[in-house]
Amino acid sequence: MIATAPDTLITTYLEMTNPAQFKPSFNQNDNIRIERMDEIDLSFYRYLYQSVGEDYRWRDRLVMPNSELRAILSSSNTHVFVLYVQGAPAGYVELNQQGSSTEIAYFGLRSEYHGRGLGKHLLSVGIQKAWELGAKRIWLHTCNLDGVHALSNYRKRGFKPYMEEREEMPELYQ
Repeated sequence: MIATAPDTLITTYLEMTNPAQFKPSFNQNDNIRIERMDEIDLSFYRYLYQSVGEDYRWRDRLVMPNSELRAILSSSNTHVFVLYVQGAPAGYVELNQQGSSTEIAYFGLRSEYHGRGLGKHLLSVGIQKAWELGAKRIWLHTCNLDGVHALSNYRKRGFKPYMEEREEMPELYQ
């Protein structure tokens, strides 16, 4: 169940500018695997997006026209990696390359998979992939609607905050 939204949206932007900052936490479990989503399957993508983001009021991609979403996902700058646990989709990380900078645009787990250490593993894989794809800077943003451990996980992996924004809670997230 989604709690009442706060009156103010607080967005924190974080970055990593050197691979030496990266503090990975990989899970070496044979029951988990991460696969790149090479085939654009809008229904599956929206399922992941909704099941990961439902409790955090993710709405943007659910109301986006199919043509616009397909264009984003089929771009050579977009990379989606899906985490599977014993064959079931458990979460995903989406990277968006912007020149020498790579954004972790979306990242998260389905609620059934919280509390198992999978988030730090999936985030570590996403960061590793971004560096492998040639990033000179990796960045992301989180907000006070995200999971209680999100900001801590980002910091523990080596991200440093560089900006914070406050605004009245947008109607889309209420």
